[in-house]
Amino acid sequence: QVQLVEFGGGLVQPGGSLRLSCAASGSIGAIATMGWYRQAPGKQRELVATITSGGSTIYADSVKGRFTISRDNAKNTMYLQMNNLKTEDTAVYYCKADRITWGWTTYNNVWGQGTQVTVSS
Repeated sequence: QVQLVEFGGGLVQPGGSLRLSCAASGSIGAIATMGWYRQAPGKQRELVATITSGGSTIYADSVKGRFTISRDNAKNTMYLQMNNLKTEDTAVYYCKADRITWGWTTYNNVWGQGTQVTVSS
């Protein structure tokens, strides 16, 4: 079995920064595209950013220029550097791996449990 665990959420003032981490554990051979998603109260879960195993990235328009997604394939870890945070960034942030493989075993759409990010003065 594999799992994703997020770290780094918390309370920050507007204009501040946070860095989220997502660590994969278990028997892991390779991880395909990974991504960060978020869900604010009363809203649907939305894409924040994705990154392929080769490092290609996609960002939601609302976070372009403020957030940076990255990953360390050797450590099976993904990061989200969030700068110039706004109150509207308040949400539970989830990490996701589209596919994790180990030998002949494949896990699809693996989600973390989420970490709360609150931006407030």
